[in-house]
Formats: sequence, C-alpha cells, structure tokens
Amino acid sequence: MSTVRRGTKVPARWRLFVCGLFLVASCPIVARADDGLVDVRTLPKLEGAVEDAARTESHSLQYGVPTVVAATTAAARKLLSADGWVQFVQPTEENSPILMFRKGRLGLHVSFTQGLGRPDQSVVYYSANRISGNVPFPATATDIVFDENRPYLSCIAPSSFDATQDFFAKEMAAIGWQPLTAEAAARWPNADLNATVANGVRTFYVHDDSNGFYRQKPIMLTLTRRDDGRTNVEARIAPFALPADLQAGDDMAGLPRPNPIKSAHGKGSASSNQREITVAVIADLPAVLAFYHRAFAARGWTEEGNAPLAAGDDVALKFSSPEETGVLRLGRKYDFTMVYLTAQVKESVLAARAKAKKDADDQFMKDADQMVKDVLAADEVRRKTQAATLSDTPLQAQAGSTTPVPLPENAQEVDFKGDDGRLEFNSSSSVKAIAAFYRTSLKQAGWKEQPSVINQPNMAVLEFSKGGKTISFTVMQMGAKVNVSADGSGLRMAAAKPASTGKQAGGDQAGAQAKASAPLEADPESALPVPKQRTATSLGTAKLPGIEAPFRRELEASVPAELSDVLSFYRSELTKLGWQEKPDGAVVAADRVQLAFASPQGPAVLKLGRANGETSINLVQKNPDAATKADIMPKPGQAKLLLGNMGNQEAQLTINKQTVKIVAGAGGPQSPKGPMLDLPPGKYQYSLSVPGRPARTESITIAAGDAWGLMVGPTGEVLPLQMY
Repeated sequence: MSTVRRGTKVPARWRLFVCGLFLVASCPIVARADDGLVDVRTLPKLEGAVEDAARTESHSLQYGVPTVVAATTAAARKLLSADGWVQFVQPTEENSPILMFRKGRLGLHVSFTQGLGRPDQSVVYYSANRISGNVPFPATATDIVFDENRPYLSCIAPSSFDATQDFFAKEMAAIGWQPLTAEAAARWPNADLNATVANGVRTFYVHDDSNGFYRQKPIMLTLTRRDDGRTNVEARIAPFALPADLQAGDDMAGLPRPNPIKSAHGKGSASSNQREITVAVIADLPAVLAFYHRAFAARGWTEEGNAPLAAGDDVALKFSSPEETGVLRLGRKYDFTMVYLTAQVKESVLAARAKAKKDADDQFMKDADQMVKDVLAADEVRRKTQAATLSDTPLQAQAGSTTPVPLPENAQEVDFKGDDGRLEFNSSSSVKAIAAFYRTSLKQAGWKEQPSVINQPNMAVLEFSKGGKTISFTVMQMGAKVNVSADGSGLRMAAAKPASTGKQAGGDQAGAQAKASAPLEADPESALPVPKQRTATSLGTAKLPGIEAPFRRELEASVPAELSDVLSFYRSELTKLGWQEKPDGAVVAADRVQLAFASPQGPAVLKLGRANGETSINLVQKNPDAATKADIMPKPGQAKLLLGNMGNQEAQLTINKQTVKIVAGAGGPQSPKGPMLDLPPGKYQYSLSVPGRPARTESITIAAGDAWGLMVGPTGEVLPLQMY
C-alpha cells in the first residue's frame, strides 16, 4: 500500500485523487469485504454443530457441539486441516490452548470452552486473524513456529536443500519480497550481506510495500541442510534492522525491563523479599546487555562478575545493591533475547528488618499498654466525679405505678414489657440508694433476697424469689446517672393482644410474596438502575472538590426476587442506557452472576448473589474521563494511591519503601489535592505516624486500574476508600 509521510508536500494529482475518493465514499455503495480477513461463516463446522446466530458476524462466530473439549479440539484440528488450513504455534506460546491456523494470507484463531453447566459439551469459537507479515510455508512442513506480525518463521521443510531454496526464491518473489541489494542496505550502517552460514545459505529480503502488504523491516532467510535430507528454515527480522539503543519500559516487580518486547511475566513486587521477571525482547543480545549495563548503573547496582551459565544461557551476570543480590541471565530463543532477572534481599537485611519490626511491635505494645492504663485512670477519675453528683438520699416509691414491683420516685425513661418480664429505667440516685430501696420494698412484699457477690459502689446485682417466681436486678452507674434493668418471671404480666393480629400477619406475608413475584420496575429517581421493589439500597459516589462528575459510582441493594428475574431486569435496563455486555470473564450460575459492561461513561461490573432469600446487587461504574480530569487515573497496569489528612498535625506514611509527609488538611476542602503514589498491583503493608499518637500499621490490597484513598482522621486513624 503506497503511503505519504506526515508533513510531506502532496502533489496536485494526489489531491485530485483524494477529492475523487471522497466523492466516491460519499455515495451509497455496497461495502466490499476485507480480503485480508476470512469470512468465518464460510468455514466448515463439526458434526452436530448448533450455531449461536445472535453472536455470528463475518469475523467471528461460535457454535456448540455434543462432545467434550478434548475430543472437540482434536476433531476441529482434523477438520480444518482437511480444508487446507495449516496449523502453527506462535513463539513462546507453545502451551496456548488456542489453535492458530493459516491459509495463504488469511489467518484464523480457534478456541474452545466447556458448555455452560454441561461438561459433556463444548463451545467452539472461530475468529478471523490478519496475516500482517506474510512469508510462505513449504508444503507439509513440520514444527512450524510463526509470528504473523513481525514476521518470524521456523520450520522443517520436507524437501531437499536445493528444492527448498528454489521454493523460497519463487514464492518470496510471488508475494513481493525482493533480495536486498547492497545499495538499499546502505541505509543500515551495520548491515553485512556477505556473512556465510555453515552447511547452508542466507538471503536478505525487502518488500516494496505494495499490493496491500503491510510495511515490514528487512528479513533474513536462513536455510541449512539436515542429516536426514530435510531442510531447516528460519526467517526473521534482519539483525541490523533491530533497535540497537533500547529504551526503558515500565518496571515489573520493581525490576527494569526494556522495550520493545513480545511478552513479560513477573513474580513478586518491589517490596518482596524475592522477585523475578522473564521478558522476551525483540532485539539482539548485545543491545539488551547494553541496556542492563545502563539500567544497573542508573540504580546504583554493582555488577560483580559472571555467574555460572545455566541451560539456554549465553550471558550470566551477578549484581548487588545495598540491600539485595541478583543474577541477570540472557539467552536466545526464536528471534528473541530472553531475559531472566532475579533479585533477593540479603540475609543481613532480612535480619535487620525482622529486628526493626520486633522493636516496633514491642514499642507498639508498650504504648498500647500505657494508653490502656491512662484511659482506665482517667475513667476512674471521671467515674468518681460523676458518682459524687448522685444522691444517697433514701428513696420513696413512685405513686400510681402499674408495674409488678415498685419504682423509685425519681425513675425516668421507664420501659416495661410485661409479656417478656423486663423492666428498665434510669435514676439520679446512687447505686447504694437504689439497692437499699429494693431490698426494703421487696422484703416488705414477702420477697426473699438471694446472696450475690456483686455489690460495688458503681454496680450491684440483686436476686429475689417468692412463691416459685424470681426477679433479678442489675444496678449500674452509667456516667452521671444509674441504669436499672430487671427481668424474671416475677415481672411477667398478661397483655391483651388484638384478635386481628394473626390475620394481619398472614396478610403481610401474602403481600410480601405478591411483591416478590411482581414484575420488577426501575426506580426513575436512582442514578443507577435499581428495582422499586428493593428492601435495602445504598448509592455511593467518589469525586473530588471542584469536579462535578463522579469518577466512580457504586450501588448496593437487596431485592425479594429470583436471581434470574433480577438479571433479566439489569440486562434490559442497562441496554436501554447504551451499556454493552462483554463476554470476557462472565459468570452466570444459579446463585451467582458477574458480568462486565462497557457503558458510555466507562467500564462497569454487575455482581448478583443470593442471601436471606433475596437477590443481592452490587453495580460499580467507572468514569475514566472524570478520573483523568481529576488527575487520579492510574497508569496502565498500575494502581494509584491518594493520601489525605483531616487532622491538625502533619502525618507521615511509609509504604513500598517510600515515606511521604502529609500536611494537615491535605486532600480536604481547603487543599483538594494531597500526595499521590503510583504502585504495582498487590498487597502492601503501610505504617502511619502522627506526633503524640501511637504508630499504626495496616495493610491494603490494590488491583491494576484501581485508585484508592487513604485519609488520616483527626484522631490518627486511617480510612481506606476506593476512589476509582
């Protein structure tokens, strides 16, 4: 495809062509099929296939078959091979469950899942794939490893060396590849077109980028003879066309990695005692090694010579930092330089950290013990002060009382439940005066007191019995008043109950059942969809001062309806709002649902469950635009932590080996933005210190794409709040 670089002056004939193209595009014409993608509707399907017509498009479809996944996979592989599709695997993806096929310039992905709730059935997914980097496959080649984007090809051709050489000379030219000339190679200073290959030949090709082909770098085709008469084939980007000065990508597990890469995996985090990364870098080994020399020096890490080589290693280097030791291993696999980088905290540092933690824990317990003593001492002073306000004056019985036992004349807030045999009230008299009142009055009424071991100035327990009935009193000082609670068979009194109670209860139950079975209706007043028939609901929003749009909304509710009815309600209501359900990670079971949606404002997740005979609802919607405007949007693959302080003293928070000072009022109405941290996802322990208050140690778990706030309260406590 011919292209014009940005900034280049366009000749008049090109402007005329573009105008003509615009006029043609403005006319109603039938869209032409993309000849770079296979129409999967034309592909063969397995016997007994039941296609999901609602999900069928020209580039993707799915169908069910009555066989287990293992048998279905083998049958699909055989079926497509018979139709002329050639299977290959991608570099480093040898264990992928997805089958990759190619037929000429067309690509195909085939994947499988177990039928929903049916382990004896399978679902087959066809997805069209574009072959951007086209190189020919020898007929009946084996051990094919192919990357359709770079391109890269490794295989064993069944033909002889000469026949294979003739095949590539003819087929490469047929699809636009031409041998790279010395004049054209002059643009790459390090290009060496004359290097020889033992027992083989090497040819460099370049593509003219026409005929609908995608722009590619020059490639190097290497053919070598095998002892069995076959030929080894490898086609890869020419080494001189790869970047020589690699740039740094985002850290993984706190360890450096370069760009460009094909894949990267890590274990641990920047704060872990052991961490490692494995990276497939699209560059030659010298460039990757030079990158790590620079990265180690920039971090103050010291290289300490070579380490023993392991299988697959070309380079192994030891390094250290003040707290860690590690090993860098580099090797070649396919057209990648494979990086294996490990780091481990030194034993001496671990011991020092353990001692520091023990010292901090000991100090914390010491501070906590002293705090408890101080609180108890202060409470004792307060109690004595309050007790001095209570009267020891002998009490008289309250006139007109209808309770089974007399009430003191100054009884207040009386709560008597005759059917349960319970009595409670407050009094401004002392524990001593109230205990004396009941000992005297009940003795006169024929009640006999049972001994009790609890008889203190601030609390007394009195036990009485008479004619097979009992009464127990607990008299306790509660601040500037005394609370009296009593229960027992001696307090029970029959209470008249309305005759219609049972009928009313039955009516209420029937009403609840009718309510549960009625069609669910949306509440028009709710910011997020929720049925009117809910028994509980809460809606939370997260936003910063000065920004109207919330960047996270969360709805929680409970509905007396079946889970399937609630699921149907949300699929209908969310579709009306323009939300699109996404199949990735979907869970639909009898007692649990989790669905992801793409809403006009951003990503959303719906979770349904069952509890107490009702369906629980949790609906979360995020707004990336609002989060970006508020400057709280996490970096890709990372989480963001926002720190605030509502206290009147500066606080200091330490997390992930970083210590941040949080000034008083940060993150509040007068100071909207507090400190922010970008962290890899994981579980972190953090400590908080505020002058004059005990140190606090807590933990928080954050996921990629989330933003959390940690707000320090006026008394030194920390409130975690998910913001995005």
